[in-house]
Amino acid sequence: MVELRPILLVVGALVAALGVTMAIPTIADLLADDPIDRKDWAAFATSGFVCVLTGGGVAAANWGRFSSIGVRQGFLLTTASWLALVAFAALPFNLGALDMTYTDAFFEAMSGLTTTGSTVVSGLDAAPPGFLLWRSMLQWFGGVGIIIMAFAVLPALRVGGMQIFRSEAWDTSEKFVANAAQYSASLTTIYAVLTAVCFMCLWAMGMGAFDAANHAMTTVATGGFSTKDASLGYFLSAGDAPIDLVVAAFMIVGSLPFGLFLAVILRGEVSRLTGDSQVRFFLMVLAGLTLLMLIYVYDRFNIDLFTAFRLSLFNVTSIITGTGYATTAYDVWGGFALGFFFCIMFIGGCAGSTSCGLKIFRFQVALAAARLYAKRLAHPHGVFVARYNQRPIKDDVFISVLSFFFVYFASFATLSVLLAGFGLDTLTAISSAGTAIANVGPGLGPVVGPSGNFASLPDGAKWLMSAGMLLGRLEFFTLFVLLSPGFWRR
Repeated sequence: MVELRPILLVVGALVAALGVTMAIPTIADLLADDPIDRKDWAAFATSGFVCVLTGGGVAAANWGRFSSIGVRQGFLLTTASWLALVAFAALPFNLGALDMTYTDAFFEAMSGLTTTGSTVVSGLDAAPPGFLLWRSMLQWFGGVGIIIMAFAVLPALRVGGMQIFRSEAWDTSEKFVANAAQYSASLTTIYAVLTAVCFMCLWAMGMGAFDAANHAMTTVATGGFSTKDASLGYFLSAGDAPIDLVVAAFMIVGSLPFGLFLAVILRGEVSRLTGDSQVRFFLMVLAGLTLLMLIYVYDRFNIDLFTAFRLSLFNVTSIITGTGYATTAYDVWGGFALGFFFCIMFIGGCAGSTSCGLKIFRFQVALAAARLYAKRLAHPHGVFVARYNQRPIKDDVFISVLSFFFVYFASFATLSVLLAGFGLDTLTAISSAGTAIANVGPGLGPVVGPSGNFASLPDGAKWLMSAGMLLGRLEFFTLFVLLSPGFWRR
């Protein structure tokens, strides 16, 4: 059996810490101008007390000295911590003024912590400030959590080819921070500074301080939760400032490897960022897709070139990075745009970033595998070596990545069929499955598209989508390995 005490200790401590952070939306509601909004503070205060009491109690009951956490414990800890945090993060939604069912509350919390951005809430413009702030905070927490997981957990667990990034971690010959705690703290500091810079830029562009703070958190986290039903389109209609270009820039920054930012800051090695093949490939793909959509939009709508560029850059960046903001209902741009945005939602950004999806490096490894196979077919006696960032790609990386592709799309297909079983139309079922697995946010079509939300879906479909969000965020194998009977045997 797996030793559970260290797992319960860590999960309890995380839940207790989550409860402490609920003091922030509690204060926001107490300071609200509207007396109706001030009533929502009790939901956060009560939920915070429950989290601290429960999490603290579990941590205290399992307190002890543990030398290390093994690989099996790592798999279980990763899944258990995310599930526990989502379950408790949903409490203020369930107890708050909006009277959300626990199903809706769990869906919203899962969408927040996994930085998916799908929502079941309408009337965001009039929602209590604490409620809006908590949604944004969940995405911000989820973003930094996924960065740390990508550098400290997944490479060690060898999930989906992530072992290729072990050279970026603190425990190698290239280490430039002392230990895991310092590494995580340094990444979190960079993340917080980028969020602060984003906030200042949005505020300077004319966005109110409260809205700027919320959007800064969800932009750098590539989460996509907004304080308005019209998403970022609300702020574009309210003024001429190019807020969309600022947000697009920070979505791109959030999709780059934070470990390389650390190398640039601590060592001044700018070449580590500019010379990284994953970064270059991601920017090339983004530029190419933006150009393709620019040509389509400019030709179809007969608008000026700069407006077409803004529409194309923002919406392509929002979808490919998995942020999910919208400035317009791009799903009504015609059949080409519909298929285009559906396909690019699976791509994602760089590994070690806040973005989601398949990740760019897996496409690079898959292309390298295809080229290697073609060369060996053409020259059976030749010796060829595939490389990534000038380093040979080992066979276990090829196997991990190609297995990940298979599991990814098999899960997507399965979820699509299951959602269709709840009576959803084909477009809604397929795009809902895609947006959940890829952690993107809005789906396609009149029901779950950028102009709608997921409130009308049956409860069973929402639970299935919540499972899909968690699967996509934890890279599938982290969860699937727990279903193996051998995992639980000594």
